[in-house]
Amino acid sequence: MFPILETERLILREIIPQDAQNIYANFSNEQLIKYYGMNAMTQLAEAQALVQSFTAGFMNKRGIRWGIERKEETGLIGTIGFNLWSPLHRRAEIGNELHPDFWRAGYMSEAINQIVDYGFQELDLTRIGAVVFVGNEASNQLLLKNGFELEGVLRNYMYQNDQVHDVNMFSRVKR
Repeated sequence: MFPILETERLILREIIPQDAQNIYANFSNEQLIKYYGMNAMTQLAEAQALVQSFTAGFMNKRGIRWGIERKEETGLIGTIGFNLWSPLHRRAEIGNELHPDFWRAGYMSEAINQIVDYGFQELDLTRIGAVVFVGNEASNQLLLKNGFELEGVLRNYMYQNDQVHDVNMFSRVKR
């Protein structure tokens, strides 16, 4: 059963096929994916396939991705979750995105703190990592503000639009 989480203003819920249009609105947005490590989506079918991959990842215990929805309005504004989930090694990497219309409102901090708590308490993780493009100042600052520590730079780690990029490696460990 997929866990539903709540914060003061958000519901973090399962991503379902009916969310494909909102997923497409995010991942086709050039401003949003500038530092995401993927090219912009050009067809709704790509979003539908991504929704299916989120479901498969959860079913196979490889990841868990929540849709971020504001309590006062139906419809996803972003997603957040754990990638590269390894129950054996009790670790995962956090990944997220939020539509630019909702940036700088504190939504992502709420969501990050909720899933980090869930990861440590319910999934028994001891380490949650994050990789962020060096140039993505907003995401770098978001992680630092929410208790992640910068571990170093992974050089030539990700490609986007056929260009190689360095990323910062962050982690938050269970105390």
